[in-house]
Amino acid sequence: MTVSPFAGKPAPAELLIDIPRLVTAYYTGRPDASVATQRVAFGTSGHRGSSFELGFNEWHVLAISQAICLYREAHGINGPLFVGIDTHALSTPAGASALEVLAANGVTVMIAEGDEYTPTPAVSHAILCYNRGRTTGLADGIVITPSHNPPQSGGYKYNPTNGGPADTHITKWIEAKANELLANQLAGVKRISYEQALKAETTHRHDFLNTYVADLVNVIDFDAIREAGLRLGVDPLGGAGVRYWPAIAEHYRLDLEVVNTQVDSTFRFMTVDWDGQIRMDPSSSHAMQGLIGLKERFDVAFACDPDHDRHGIVTPSGGLLAPNNYLAVSIDYLFQNRPQWRADAAVGKTVVSSGLIDRVAKRLGRRLYEVPVGFKWFADGLFDGSLGFGGEESAGASFLRKDGGVWSTDKDGLIPALLAAEMTARTGRDPSQAYRALTDELGEPFSVRVDAKASPQQKALLSKLSPDQVQSTELAGETIQSILSHAPGNEQAIGGLKVMTENGWFAARPSGTEDIYKIYAESFISDDHLKQLVVEAQALVDGAISGQ
Repeated sequence: MTVSPFAGKPAPAELLIDIPRLVTAYYTGRPDASVATQRVAFGTSGHRGSSFELGFNEWHVLAISQAICLYREAHGINGPLFVGIDTHALSTPAGASALEVLAANGVTVMIAEGDEYTPTPAVSHAILCYNRGRTTGLADGIVITPSHNPPQSGGYKYNPTNGGPADTHITKWIEAKANELLANQLAGVKRISYEQALKAETTHRHDFLNTYVADLVNVIDFDAIREAGLRLGVDPLGGAGVRYWPAIAEHYRLDLEVVNTQVDSTFRFMTVDWDGQIRMDPSSSHAMQGLIGLKERFDVAFACDPDHDRHGIVTPSGGLLAPNNYLAVSIDYLFQNRPQWRADAAVGKTVVSSGLIDRVAKRLGRRLYEVPVGFKWFADGLFDGSLGFGGEESAGASFLRKDGGVWSTDKDGLIPALLAAEMTARTGRDPSQAYRALTDELGEPFSVRVDAKASPQQKALLSKLSPDQVQSTELAGETIQSILSHAPGNEQAIGGLKVMTENGWFAARPSGTEDIYKIYAESFISDDHLKQLVVEAQALVDGAISGQ
């Protein structure tokens, strides 16, 4: 991995995008449905792309919106549809395009009061609150966001009636229908003007902000935070929660400073990420240099990405805490401090999340629910309370209300951030100190992610490998205990392999966008053992995909 000379430094002017050109390209670009990179493609977090590259244009949004209308009609979903947008430059025009289609189709739409930016978790929360106690007329939602992706990106996510990210069978249906509409030059797309859509009888305003903020008391112990007198800091990274944080501070009387209140679609206030791009990733030390530099001012500080579904935790004792490390700390704390949760509520993690989580779950006597990459796999468990916590290695997590009821079935960056304050207040240790205590007891993991070259054919082979195709019996000096091609929690394919020993593991998955595969690896022995593990993992995978 080559680190850019700009990494961790304030974004220079030459990196800033031209917003007028970007928005013009959104309205004037015409994607070709016969070109793979210009088609609608739902990944783990919806459809994403840039209007500069014909990957996210008005036509994409119109086609996806009509496809969702057709999906709702086919499945009898006739309650309100909650719509949120983040602060990326393409999100506001995309939100307008979506509303034109939704209103033309007679869909009851709930948009934010005052055209407020709306975090992903606030949309999930609104869906779940509306649907509570109902069996018919259920609500669903749309979030216009490319998450933490660079400023030129646009994105579109659909959340069905369970409030979480849409499952694969739903996104495949919407994707196919949207591409059919694109191929037919939008024939079949219903649309009215934006002015008409705003005035339509089916378009309503919803107070996402105050509804979400007022309900947080049922998730977080604000009394403990306030009584401890903690000095808190938050950087919304120019995202959709920029006005949520002052509202939280006022409502719960917290000593909370919002260190950056700017909303600027160029995100010029960011420090540059590892690869020389502006990327609002709260788990990246390069992107988080601004807040890390202020760590001594606060007892604990935190940040979220533009749609506020990811979190980053900064402490004076340890700086930015790696996402996997904070997930383990959060799980350890929550399951010991939420007595009303179900006794059989499980711990949810992805196959590439830290093995420390496995050890924490075992010590707690909780079942581990391990799933492929993608937060959608946690939605049903969080919905019915059989999962107390769901988290993924990319700093996405959600957990239950204090009483064990559902809060959000999508990633929520705000509640893990606020939990860092709660655990600091109630235990007297910040999350970095809690992590050190945890590793003193359970072992310290050394982890890395590396990329290796692979042809499209080799990537296809890797995604379909079965455990019996791996001939090795040892990995980095230890006996291989298990080889997985399907996640043990739900038996779904992981799209690659995970190989485990007593004190280490690796997982290999093909990239969806580049001719590489990714190796995630972790050792509980040493950094040298980790390096050996990675070398042997790459040799093992290369042998398996080249010997077919």
